[in-house]
Amino acid sequence: MKQSVDVSSSRRKSRKAHFSAPSDLRRKIMSASLSKELREKHSVRSIPIRKDDEVLVVRGSYKGREGKIVQVYRRKWVIHVERVNREKANGASVPVGIHPSKVVVTKLHLDKDRKAILERKDRSKKTEAKQE
Repeated sequence: MKQSVDVSSSRRKSRKAHFSAPSDLRRKIMSASLSKELREKHSVRSIPIRKDDEVLVVRGSYKGREGKIVQVYRRKWVIHVERVNREKANGASVPVGIHPSKVVVTKLHLDKDRKAILERKDRSKKTEAKQE
């Protein structure tokens, strides 16, 4: 059942909107879930990924690898993690792109903007407001 009249449920249009999304929307789409400890601490489930966060890869052949995010490549929908590389045929080492949904954030790089996001998304405050 279609929920909203304003949003198309067509697969074709959804895919077009996704893959031709501008950078500011890609940032939001490229979110990763937080680890259990961070989820308890901040009462937030997921957050848009950024450069100096530390993540743990939870899917794929690089599962279990942990490292700092070196680059968020919005154009290719991937992130590059510190020690997740592969050797090319000529011996050069290149970073392997990993989709943000396949990682868990273990340590957040907090600045004032990031703290404001966490403050705004804090679910414990929303439940307190409903109870009152």
